[in-house]
Amino acid sequence: MCTIKDLFTQLKNMKQLSIFSLFICLFTFKVHAQADPDIAAIRKILFTQVTAWNNGNVDGYMKGYWESDSLMFIGSKGPTYGYTATLNRYKEHYPDAAHVGHLKTTVVSMEKLSDDYYFVIGKWALTRTAGNVDGSFTLLFRKIKGKWVIVCDHSS
Repeated sequence: MCTIKDLFTQLKNMKQLSIFSLFICLFTFKVHAQADPDIAAIRKILFTQVTAWNNGNVDGYMKGYWESDSLMFIGSKGPTYGYTATLNRYKEHYPDAAHVGHLKTTVVSMEKLSDDYYFVIGKWALTRTAGNVDGSFTLLFRKIKGKWVIVCDHSS
């Protein structure tokens, strides 16, 4: 016969096992992510972009993008093609500190598509005096000449 006390003891043990299992899963994921130099390189690019943006440096923010006429940025008004056109678009939409604000991003997932491609999904939020805005992004990273760059950005 199982008593209430026995039931609570079993539940406590199950809870401890669940917490331990979650810890192991998270630790394994973190070790795997840290062990992958490509993920580390992509995360560094994203961090550098946020830092540049928060310093009001749109040109620095753009260093994460592929400097090519084949770069594609897709926003609410449709696609923009090319590095220079994308830079000009950013400068037009974020002309001053009131519009640039403070950027925060969160990576939701990173998926390796091949040795040369990663697909990144995330969220972004701008806190600014011109009014806060937020949304989501999908980025296609490509390794070109040994360097990871964003070749396609869909932000909305």
